[in-house]
This record gives sequence, C-alpha cells and structure tokens, in this order.
Amino acid sequence: MAENSVSLPAGRGDWALADGVTYLNHGSFGPSPRAVQAVREQWSQRLNANPMDFYLRQFDGALEDAARRLGQWIGVDHRDLVFVDNATVAMNVVAESLPLEAGDEILLNDHEYGAVFRIWRSVCDRVGAKIVSPTLGRGDGDAEPRRFEQPEDISGPILAAITPRTKLIVISHITSPTAINFPVEEVCRQARQLGIPVCIDGPHAIAMLKVNLRQIDCDFYCASLHKWLSAPFGSGFLYVRRNWQSKLKPHLTSWGRSLGGSPPVWQDSLNWLGTRDPAPFLSVPAAIDFLERVGLETFQQQTHDLARYARQKLEPILGRAATIPDTADWYGSMIAIPLRVDASRKARPNAIHPLQQALWDQYRIETLVTECHGHRYLRVSCHLYNTADEVDVLCDAVKGLVDLTA
Repeated sequence: MAENSVSLPAGRGDWALADGVTYLNHGSFGPSPRAVQAVREQWSQRLNANPMDFYLRQFDGALEDAARRLGQWIGVDHRDLVFVDNATVAMNVVAESLPLEAGDEILLNDHEYGAVFRIWRSVCDRVGAKIVSPTLGRGDGDAEPRRFEQPEDISGPILAAITPRTKLIVISHITSPTAINFPVEEVCRQARQLGIPVCIDGPHAIAMLKVNLRQIDCDFYCASLHKWLSAPFGSGFLYVRRNWQSKLKPHLTSWGRSLGGSPPVWQDSLNWLGTRDPAPFLSVPAAIDFLERVGLETFQQQTHDLARYARQKLEPILGRAATIPDTADWYGSMIAIPLRVDASRKARPNAIHPLQQALWDQYRIETLVTECHGHRYLRVSCHLYNTADEVDVLCDAVKGLVDLTA
C-alpha cells in the first residue's frame, strides 16, 4: 500500500470518537457508528414509552425478527440462535451445560483467550476433569514466538491431542492475542468424524470474515457483535446445534418464559432473565444494514489493506516479523507483531505494558499489547474510521518509544 492512499467508503464522521484520539483498538472495544447508536436509542425510547406494551406485546416478535436477520447473515436458521450479552456469557452457558465427569478432557490450544481458559478451568476443577492444551506452530524452544506456515500447523496438533477422554474441542475462529485466522472448518470436519463436539469462540470473526455456520458445521458458536460488526455493546449470540438445545442450562435462573404468552422455545431461559433493556439485540439489524451499505467485501478488503500496511511499517521498526504468512487467508482487519524479548523486564500480573501506556500518555493512541505464552505482541486493529495517516502516526510514535518495545 502506498502511504496515505486508502480511501474508505465510511469514515470517522460516521462514529462519535473523541477528538484527538487515534483509535486503533477496535478488536477490544469496537464502538458503534452513529446510525447504529441512534437505532439503539430509539429501541430504548420505545421501551420506556410503555414498558408493559413493549414486554408483553412487542418484544417477542421484535427479537425474533432481529434473530432472523442475523441468521440470514451468518448462514443459519434463526431458531438455532439466542442473543446473549457477549461471547463470555455464551461460553459460560456452554461450559455449564456440557456433562463432565472426573477424568474427562477439554481440548483448548495454547492460543486461546485467557477468559475462555478460566471458564473451562473453573468447570474442570469442580468435577475433576482437565484441560489439554497442545502447542501450535513451528519453532524451537521459547526464545522466539512459534511461526505458522500452513493450516496444518494449527489443525494437526489439535487433532493429534484428541484422546478417548476428549469431550469437547474449544477453538477460536480468530485468535485474540495473536490475530490469526484458524482453520475451524477443517477441525470441525475431522472432529465430526470422531464424534467429538466443537465449540468455536468467534467474537473476532463476525464481519471480519464471511461466516457461514452451516458450512462450518460446529456444535456451538459463541460471539460478541460489538467488535467488527459494530453492533452496540451488550450484543452477542450463541448458536447451538439442535441435539444440544434441550440440554442447555442458563447462566442465571429467572422465569424462563415469555411474558407475552408465546409458545415455549429453548431460548426462553436466556431471553427472559429478568427486566433488562434489549435494545442492543434489537439494533443488530441496523449494524448489518450499515455494513451492507458499505459493502462487506469492501470493508474486509479496506481494513485488511490497512492492517497489512501497519505490518509492513512496524516490522522493521520493531525488528521482528509477524508469525504468519502475509495473506488475507491468515489475517484480516488486525495484525499482531512480536515485541523484542527482554528477560530483565518482569511484568506484573494484569499490568498494562509500558509501550501501550506510553502510546496513550504521550500520543493519545489507543492500541493493545497482548501476550501469548511468554511473548508480547503489538496488536493493531483497523476499522472503517481508520486511515493510513493514523498508522503513520502510530509508527512514528513507536519509533520514539523503541526502548519500550521489549
């Protein structure tokens, strides 16, 4: 990409981002465009105008309409979806619903999200099951981040770790710490042949990739929609294969039935958790509309081009290369570049990395330093409001902070 050559079909004016902030962390907390925020507010106003009418007469139909639109967009029957607050809630529901006994195994690879590990560790510790975590990629020892050259570097170790005690494979569609597209369809295909269910953690994939759940053929899919789709915060979904739906247990217990008298469905125990504002769920079609006006392929190409531009500029500055091939098959709208290793720097648990903090304190740049088994990465996330100029600003700032890149 030539410098400053990106011309985006939607820009910063479509978002309510604060002046003076370079926001390159949509992958963590992606704000909604103004048009989606307006629809969300309209739903909340409609609720507050007459809550009885809304909950008893409007809510069931409106929620089904929103689920139908989402289902069409991700290639699945809306009757197999339920809206939840985010992927974390969805994963908790799956974890509480899977029957586990002492000695059973849950297979999570070493690039999975920390909160997902924590969810499954809690459940396994309770019953005496265990987590099996194969190491992915190619490399010798821990001095350098492990690299990936082909999809089998991911699927091979995962499938090789299956044993007769494996009860579930949990795998990211796109990893959070390392921003890598994983071959989930192939893992699901081979797991299906072995009779092992697969749960996909997919918050980064919705919109960044063209997701078709029928084609993927997983058992569970957990997603947050506030990321690349840019739906409101508090909107996500859980897909459940039909043979699992009757076994599902809600993460909270309430009435679990429609207030409007609609016929019972498996989603009731998650749709009706007490009084809450469902505006984020009902605004999901507006987020889809916004992205479709831009064009999904246009969005994907433009944001990948920006991520690639960031990769090409940051690699020589940081003196490290990304761990994946430079193609859209391996990464989309975000890229993670390893930082230099400094064994003398001891990170405090949960501490913000000094580079990330300095980028904000000195330059008002929001980005993220992630960690994956001992290695740290500068992860840059790009959306339609970002430009090559902003990537240049980031790169110039990192040059001035090179002593913090270890």
